[in-house]
Amino acid sequence: MASTVASDKRPGYGQLLRTPGAWTFLLPGFAARQPFAMLTIGIVLLVQHTTGSYGSAGAVAAVTGVSMALFAPQSGKLADRFGQRAVLVPGVVLHTASVSALTALALTGAPMWALFAAAVPTGASVPQVGPMVRARWAARLPGSPLLPTAAAFESVTDEFTFVVGPVLATALCTGVHPAAGLVAEAALTLVGGLLFAAQRRTQPAHGGVLAAGRAARTSALSVPGVRVLAVAFLGIGAVFGGMQVSLTAFSEELGNPGMNGLLYGLFAAGNMLAGVAVGAIAWKSGPRRRLVVGYTALTVTASLLWTAQSVALLGALGLVVGLCIAPALISGYTLVDALVPASSRTEAFTWLTGAVALGQAAAVTVAGRLADENGASAGFLVPLVGTALALVTLLLLRSRLSPPPGGRVAARGIGHRVPVTVD
Repeated sequence: MASTVASDKRPGYGQLLRTPGAWTFLLPGFAARQPFAMLTIGIVLLVQHTTGSYGSAGAVAAVTGVSMALFAPQSGKLADRFGQRAVLVPGVVLHTASVSALTALALTGAPMWALFAAAVPTGASVPQVGPMVRARWAARLPGSPLLPTAAAFESVTDEFTFVVGPVLATALCTGVHPAAGLVAEAALTLVGGLLFAAQRRTQPAHGGVLAAGRAARTSALSVPGVRVLAVAFLGIGAVFGGMQVSLTAFSEELGNPGMNGLLYGLFAAGNMLAGVAVGAIAWKSGPRRRLVVGYTALTVTASLLWTAQSVALLGALGLVVGLCIAPALISGYTLVDALVPASSRTEAFTWLTGAVALGQAAAVTVAGRLADENGASAGFLVPLVGTALALVTLLLLRSRLSPPPGGRVAARGIGHRVPVTVD
């Protein structure tokens, strides 16, 4: 009994990964979530190569991000209603075709309106594999103390893709061909997405098999806490987008474009390392408090990026900024389980993912213009402004991150139910 209690207090990654069926969706899911890491930088590098403008490259990437932000929650809602496979299979096929069309148009010197037109379905069809994996964890571990560990593990996985994805895309674009990054992104999406969709046994129950009831008809965005989290994640997206464009411009100014992958890899590595630590610690404070503390640290560190004038200093600052992102992301995703009914969970996760994409889209546009007109350092002002505005909103509305009065009750095994706390 004592060993069981200790295990509940400090569940580890080993215990999490022994969850039956976990590996069947984790491995293909890793390949299928590469678009979020490779797509923006692949577009920026290709369009900048063909047009010579970071502003134009950022604008095309922004259209993709806005399209993803608008359609991702709809994808999550459809997955909750009809099942993940029904959404994924046509989605990955459409995404592969759209990326191929965008690549061909860029290489043939098509006008900007044509690139924008191709960018819309490219973003709309980005498979929401990360939210779907999180929904599978939540379905397999209802009310379990392993859920925060699962949220941390998913953040680590996301950030590992942000270590691998941008470095791989940059290496392919600069060392093989400017379009090679997008070609690899499309191939990984197609293969990984179809393999992930084939894992039916771990797919959460969807609207067609859930018992009829009000919870099954609840929209995730109707929950006030989800709206507050979405604003917070907009700021995180501003960091991702501002870093991608500004680091690319900074590397170009140095005459060493390949340095971009290393610098962004340091930023993402910090996020990944922090994610590992967050999941390994038995926290005494709740996710709401950790979100506020983590986001405050993120805002402070992001405000220093524009001052860096050397590779060493920028790499160090990027690493520290990355260390501050993971606690905010993990805490936000953990709060979803307490705020949102299971029938709307995938939709809730996609609202947060979409908010990151929207913040990223706005950031690449503004940072691209600033980099064109004032140099790379000006682009780093975007993470500063984005995180500061989101932090103010988070502090003013943090009370909305509490579940309904009395707390939402979550099951922990048969006949065992415990209240969910967030502080």
